[in-house]
Amino acid sequence: MITRNCAGGVVFSEESVFILQNDKKEWVLPKGKITKNELSAKTAIDKVEYEAGVTAEIVSNAGETAYEFYSVTRNSPVCNKITWYIMEAEDKTYIINKEEGFLNGGYFPVEEAIDKITYSQDKSLVALAYKRYLEFKEFRENKGN
Repeated sequence: MITRNCAGGVVFSEESVFILQNDKKEWVLPKGKITKNELSAKTAIDKVEYEAGVTAEIVSNAGETAYEFYSVTRNSPVCNKITWYIMEAEDKTYIINKEEGFLNGGYFPVEEAIDKITYSQDKSLVALAYKRYLEFKEFRENKGN
């Protein structure tokens, strides 16, 4: 089995989270393969910008997920291991990278996004990441006082 290390972002802006619709009409989070000698955090920031046109900064780790699929082109099973980061965008500006096969995307209220997201582990990831994001925002606001 081929194992690929990947990284991605759970990007929040205010009370919304960014999700993408891929060419299979699945609602997913922005992510991608970590290239040689690149840090997972850099990959997450770069993939969020490349796939979604979103500029965001990492505020915390969000956890890890993994999934397996069969690659027809490689004629082999593949396991993607993804390191996730909670990210914050200053505004809700985005540009969907349709050349990469994305059909749609945008910021959605968290509950609506969770309903749309295709995979249950991604739904759970967003729910947990949102709780941590709110804790981060509260800490930041209290620290400023």
